[in-house]
Amino acid sequence: MFKNSSLLITIFCAGCLWVPVNVAAETDFNTFWKKFKTAVVTNDKTTVANLTQFPLSMPFGVNRVKTKAEFVKDYDRIVNMEANAKRCFQATKPEPEGKGYAVYCTFKTLPESSNNRPIKYYFERTKTGWKFTGLDNINE
Repeated sequence: MFKNSSLLITIFCAGCLWVPVNVAAETDFNTFWKKFKTAVVTNDKTTVANLTQFPLSMPFGVNRVKTKAEFVKDYDRIVNMEANAKRCFQATKPEPEGKGYAVYCTFKTLPESSNNRPIKYYFERTKTGWKFTGLDNINE
């Protein structure tokens, strides 16, 4: 009986330790997301670049963005390639996906209320914190 009690206590304690880590990771992401979203909405290219991991993964057929300088130079072409990121980020919340989060947006020509949302911006936790790590058109 003592072995079973010890096992239950160990599992319970491990569960208690695990929950705050996930809550902290989510809180960290929420802080990151507010900063990232604000930078996109205000067109702050430098801050968006600082919150991006390089090389930045891009949709099929588009070369990765290798450096901050390249990102800042081609910011609008990259961030607003097929979607209006500013409009989307103001109306859409990130969704947990795998080990990170994703924001799905409509094409520029569609209203933000559209259910057709194939443009994916994704974010992952890196050694230096949360970063924007890729952009994709999930239809391709």
